[in-house]
Amino acid sequence: MTNQALTLIAEKNRKRLVEVVYHAKAGHIGGDLSCLNVMTALYFHVMKGLDPHNPKAPGRDRFVLSKGHCVEALYVTLEAKGFLKPEVLDTLGQYGSILSGHPTIEVPGIEVNSGALGHGLSIGVGMAIAARMDKKAWKTYVLMGDGEQGEGSIYEAAMAANRYHLDNLVAIIDRNHLQISGNTEDVMPIDSISERWSAFGWDVIQMNGDKMDDIVKTFDAIDYTNGKPHLLVSETTKGKGVSFMEGVAKWHHGVLNEEQCKAAVKEIELRIKDLE
Repeated sequence: MTNQALTLIAEKNRKRLVEVVYHAKAGHIGGDLSCLNVMTALYFHVMKGLDPHNPKAPGRDRFVLSKGHCVEALYVTLEAKGFLKPEVLDTLGQYGSILSGHPTIEVPGIEVNSGALGHGLSIGVGMAIAARMDKKAWKTYVLMGDGEQGEGSIYEAAMAANRYHLDNLVAIIDRNHLQISGNTEDVMPIDSISERWSAFGWDVIQMNGDKMDDIVKTFDAIDYTNGKPHLLVSETTKGKGVSFMEGVAKWHHGVLNEEQCKAAVKEIELRIKDLE
């Protein structure tokens, strides 16, 4: 699949995301939008063995959404991949829906309940160790938030991954520089991420998470035989793809009104038309 085709999928997912969050009247749309390109690349280019007809296929790669409050991005990606039917996704925010505000294993294609920040990487480390013990080739991918880096449990997991040389583990930090309380460097400074994780023994790579070309190039360049766990620092824009949301902290958990929804959809549809 070409990078342009992947970008088109991401834009269609972006439109669907805006509409779904609008109708649900809830969602963490800013962080959803910042990680959506990476999530699209993971599910349509990087991860192997994914089968909507057999979600628990033994040889599948595993994905853990540690920043579980951005589950809406995962839902639209799973729908595009065939794991979720549109009529199910349309129930988001409704009583009795299997779709919660964080990932749960009731949903086909979701591996673990997640969203308690700081826990996802520990789960991913356990999965990667299990694959190593069973002599299996599948990989584990964990997507974290940058505000989440204030959780101490992440660094315990980071040390364990280095100790066990988990080169079958890839962690991604969605580095959009904003969290619910404001700029990450004002709340709990985490720069420089690269030096910090390199000191923990990780293979650290910088990536432009707003650009599909760079996302694909970066994932394709990972050396899964180097004896080190891998960290991708994905530089992104909060609210990416909707101009009035980009870089605005209030959209961490903002709810669109009808006028804003229409404006966002129109903007995205223009890009979809150009790509098609």
